[in-house]
Amino acid sequence: MGARRARTVGSVRAGDLARVGLLRRLAVRNRGFWDDDRGSAPVEFIMVAALLTALTLGVIQLGIATYVRNVVHDAAVEGAYYGALADISTGSAVDRTREVITRAIGAEYGSDVGTREIMIDGQTVVEVTVRTGIPLVGLWPSGLQTEVTAHAPLESFDR
Repeated sequence: MGARRARTVGSVRAGDLARVGLLRRLAVRNRGFWDDDRGSAPVEFIMVAALLTALTLGVIQLGIATYVRNVVHDAAVEGAYYGALADISTGSAVDRTREVITRAIGAEYGSDVGTREIMIDGQTVVEVTVRTGIPLVGLWPSGLQTEVTAHAPLESFDR
């Protein structure tokens, strides 16, 4: 008869199973630094939370900037219509515009307000122009400027 053949399990001989198990335990115990993912969930949470927080704050800030622009525009419109009244001087439109802006968002946004009378299609019109800073952080105005202009037809007692 010939030599006795070793019993095989899969592609590993039966006598080598103990050595393969030992090697697996050593490989698991001595994994490299980059192969170990223990503790990665808190780090991933912090990275995702920071990204979502920045995104949320950006959307909120965009809403604040839009609100400031809308308030300044509405104040310019109200100032123009107030200055166009028949018994009011056009210069009082500046005071009215500043008053509305100060009441709504603060005096620093109403510092550059101008008014003039112009002709549009043969009609005398009061024009109110407001130049103000766009808030980048909270309600603090930045160096970025926006300009809003509003018109109202000038009333008179002559007609």
